[in-house]
Amino acid sequence: MTKKIIKRALISVYDKTGLVDLGYALQKAQVEILSTGSTATTLRDAGITVTDVSSYTGFPEIMGGRVKTLHPRIHSGILADQNNPDHLKAIADLDIAPFDLVIINLYPFAETITSGATFEQCIEQIDIGGPSMLRGAGKNHGSVAVISNPHQYPLVVSALASGGFSGEERRELALEVFRVTAEYDLAIATWLDSSQGIPDWFGQIYKKESSLRYGENPHQQAAIYRSSSGGIVGALQHHGKEMSFNNYTDADAAWRAALDHSAPCVAIIKHANPCGIAVGETISQAYKAAHLCDPVSAFGGVVAANRKVSLEMAHALAEIFTEVVIAPGYDDGAIEVLSKKPSIRILTCTATHVSAVELRPVSGGALLQETDLISAPGDSTDGWKQVSGEILAPDVLADLKFAWRSVRAVKSNAILLAKNGASIGIGMGQVNRVDSAKLAVDRAGDRVAGTVAASDAFFPFADGLEILLRAGVIAVVAPGGSIRDEEIIAAAHAAGVAMFFTGTRHFSHA
Repeated sequence: MTKKIIKRALISVYDKTGLVDLGYALQKAQVEILSTGSTATTLRDAGITVTDVSSYTGFPEIMGGRVKTLHPRIHSGILADQNNPDHLKAIADLDIAPFDLVIINLYPFAETITSGATFEQCIEQIDIGGPSMLRGAGKNHGSVAVISNPHQYPLVVSALASGGFSGEERRELALEVFRVTAEYDLAIATWLDSSQGIPDWFGQIYKKESSLRYGENPHQQAAIYRSSSGGIVGALQHHGKEMSFNNYTDADAAWRAALDHSAPCVAIIKHANPCGIAVGETISQAYKAAHLCDPVSAFGGVVAANRKVSLEMAHALAEIFTEVVIAPGYDDGAIEVLSKKPSIRILTCTATHVSAVELRPVSGGALLQETDLISAPGDSTDGWKQVSGEILAPDVLADLKFAWRSVRAVKSNAILLAKNGASIGIGMGQVNRVDSAKLAVDRAGDRVAGTVAASDAFFPFADGLEILLRAGVIAVVAPGGSIRDEEIIAAAHAAGVAMFFTGTRHFSHA
């Protein structure tokens, strides 16, 4: 493909990384350079010949640099289609020369707003001339190559040595420009929107992190995208096969479940549902208790710990086939122990922040909601209302609190039985609460007696609750709010079981 020689370049950059070396390469190739302000000073101080934009336009930089490149002599040189004789004649008649290369990077707006700068300081970091020149060069990429990031400078050096950029290369550079300016404008629009909670307008930039072997099933193409530096997308993988689509979804669910607890906690997830959650004095104790909940389902599961994986936990975990383990770190020797299993994916994730909102695509649009963070008044025992039974012993109340924090991670309809800070039986994802209660009791088996139960939503009838009571559950926490609450309370009272209403629901349907 025919390449276009670079004869004339416009450079105006905030980030001076690599600028001087690039300037030397351009000068060696006898490229005429026009530049602005501190960019021109940096190049000139390095001995590189530069023409100041203000000298070329005959108009000085004013208002502290707010106006310097916003001039017809600059934009005409950027926008002139060099394959159009009328364009070339128009600029020639005005003694304007076209540009072959435009090198711009923008004021650091996003970095400024996260630095704690004042409103006025942030406003000054909204670049006007830079995006205008980038967009103009991007539009006119048939004639102009445009560079929007210092990491692209090696491309310029290669092009200088090979006769310029090809049309396809200029098109790729233009594509990057419009991505850069879109992200820049989105950051500004999001910052200026002072509305709280659910906004009237929102956007998010997702950048492809990597392709995946396939999606949920082998016939589905898939990739993972990054929206920020946090979360499991930014986790460091130490060992094992590449993460799959399902690995990511389960790891995210496990990580969230472990982070719901402040004590050392381990969550084991299979197909986005917990098959074990437990807390303990140590992370190893938590893992062993979580695994004991449902050892059959834990085979091939995803394990998340909210503390460093200890050597003791690593030895126990290494005995079980596990797809993924994710934790904020690993004690000395733990990774080596786990790495003896060739396929286990070992991840370190130090980002414990959970986004305040979550997005779910639906056909024709998207749903946006505040993330269920277990932060409502009803999530604290101080906000619970005891509606039956006697005052509970502290250890039983602690188990009830643990069960309530854990049931959020279970798909609705959800019932979680717990004892001694560990899930004992879990019923999830059923179309009625009776089946979930039966499933939780069946999975608890002969360990069910003396457990406490949490229900993510109210019992619509007493039948589901009665299954738990007959099995030997000694305390129950649920949101309440059914029109049959009196019937539910009466059943708990007849069994002599303490029941608490939270007034808060934790449905999870996704």
